[in-house]
Amino acid sequence: MRRLWQFVQTVLGIIFRHPITGTSIIPLLPDGRIVLVRRRDNGKWALPGGMVNWGQDIPTTIERELFEETGLELLKIRQLVGVYSAPGRDPRVHSICILVEADVTGTMEVQDVLEISEVKAFELEAIPKGNLSHDHDRQLQDYFEGNITVA
Repeated sequence: MRRLWQFVQTVLGIIFRHPITGTSIIPLLPDGRIVLVRRRDNGKWALPGGMVNWGQDIPTTIERELFEETGLELLKIRQLVGVYSAPGRDPRVHSICILVEADVTGTMEVQDVLEISEVKAFELEAIPKGNLSHDHDRQLQDYFEGNITVA
C-alpha cells in the first residue's frame, strides 16, 4: 500500500508541479499574410496553438490546433522560431510553448467555437501589436527580428 501511495504522489507531482507543453503557430498564407485568432476568454488576438495531447508529438499538435482554431491545413513547418517557458507567460498555467513558422492553406473558419470567436489574416504591418494574448507580442517580435529564442 505504501508503494502505491508513493506512486500516486509521484504522478500527482508530475501533473501539478511541472509545466505543460504547448505550441504556438505563425501561420503564413501563400500571399504572405499571417493568421491570428481572437480568443473568447480574454477577447485578444493571438497566434493559434494549444496544448500537446497525451500520445501526440509536436507536429501532430500543430496540425490539430491549426485546424481546430482556424480551419486551415498545415502544408509544411518551415522552422522553429523559439521555446518560451517563463512561468507567467500563460495566465492559466505554467506552460512551455514551442513556436514554429508554418505554411498553411485552405479556408479560414473557426472550428472550436468555444475557445475562438474569430479568425483573420493580417498583412504584416496591420498585426495588432501591443495587446496580443499571452506573450505573443514577444513571440512575433522575435520572429520579425529573426531571433531564434529560448526564453
